[in-house]
Amino acid sequence: VQLQASGGGLVQTGGSLRLSCAASGFIPDYYSIGWFRQAPGKEREGVSCISLSNDSAYYAESVKGRFTISRDNAKNTVYLQMNSLKPEDTAVYFCAAGPYGLAGVVSGGYGMDYWGKGTQVTVSS
Repeated sequence: VQLQASGGGLVQTGGSLRLSCAASGFIPDYYSIGWFRQAPGKEREGVSCISLSNDSAYYAESVKGRFTISRDNAKNTVYLQMNSLKPEDTAVYFCAAGPYGLAGVVSGGYGMDYWGKGTQVTVSS
């Protein structure tokens, strides 16, 4: 399994970005795809995840109402639409796949089996 995150960039406060996580290889349908981020000097934190079995989604409190996770099965891609971006959203964003979904996101990545390389998101004030 390979995951490729893309779509990061530099945006002003209040702006939007859409991250993509393209997956290749076999991922069991009981897995979830999650988005994580890590800012310099900080621990990795879970942002959001989506279940591949029923599309149920989870969001960290810090992004709830601003970020939306979705997927396109035909393209094997999961998206993270990020609106109303804040400087504190600045981080390297990673996508990952694993069987624990919510637990994986809440724990900052526990049990996520596959990880993609990150994409940098920078929000200027």
